[in-house]
Amino acid sequence: MTAASYAAVDWGTTSFRLWLVGENGDVIGERRSGEGMTTAVKHGFSTILETHLAALAAPAHLPVIVCGMAGARQAWMEAGYLDTPAPLSGIVGAAVTVADANRDIRILPGLAQRSEQHPDVMRGEETQLLGAAGSLGNGNHLVCMPGTHSKWVRLTGGVVEGFSTYMTGELFDVISKHSILAQAMVDAGAFGGENKSFLDAVAHAARNPAMATNQLFTVRSGQLLHALSALDAKARLSGTLIGLEIAGALSSARAGSSVCLVASGPLAALYQSALSTLDLKPTIIDADDAVRRGLAAAARSLWPA
Repeated sequence: MTAASYAAVDWGTTSFRLWLVGENGDVIGERRSGEGMTTAVKHGFSTILETHLAALAAPAHLPVIVCGMAGARQAWMEAGYLDTPAPLSGIVGAAVTVADANRDIRILPGLAQRSEQHPDVMRGEETQLLGAAGSLGNGNHLVCMPGTHSKWVRLTGGVVEGFSTYMTGELFDVISKHSILAQAMVDAGAFGGENKSFLDAVAHAARNPAMATNQLFTVRSGQLLHALSALDAKARLSGTLIGLEIAGALSSARAGSSVCLVASGPLAALYQSALSTLDLKPTIIDADDAVRRGLAAAARSLWPA
């Protein structure tokens, strides 16, 4: 069996993912759990990490590269932020070493946009970006990383010029559960990107962003007056929010920028359909692959063979 070269960790707020990587670059072991930052603050980051490494029989000297919330101010050890505009190559150079650890553990920093009008931060997504950039080449790119708080990054020639965060996922959760629109979506199941109500809502919101709150209310009125089903009501809400997100992101992009979608699972399919209905053809990169590639690039720079 190939010997382990390093361990790579993506530590989220509510999730933990670890990959044991061999000397040939292949993943030779993997661990996933719900022991994110919230849990680790209570039980200890080192304790959780070492438990997972032991489960994979990782050597005691094995170095570990970490991205995500382990580097937040209130977490394991603050890894700060690299200010934009920032070259992606600078992310690794700003990694911090965990003090008093029994092995070499480095935590990658986040990115910060310190504009007074548009302050923004990301932590974890910068590593996905680092991993995705190798597939994009030079030129102007607009990179979408959807999630609870979606990130849209303006990338030019390997330099992060700026980015914007959209609270799309969180707003969907709040509105669908705690507003008058919740009544329209009772017992609605999952819908796909081919749903007509979803696609129509994306197109309408992206082209008429000034009518956003009016379109949101049609989720309710459409059900009362036109028998809009609970499933289609849910799809319309999602499509409206995603359409507004895309419109906002495109408004700040350089002319001629190519669009890249870094996503996995149902969100990837949903955003791909949304972009396609707006005549955008994004490059698709799996989010799990991107974060692993980003961590691998950092590890190769820190610990060259």
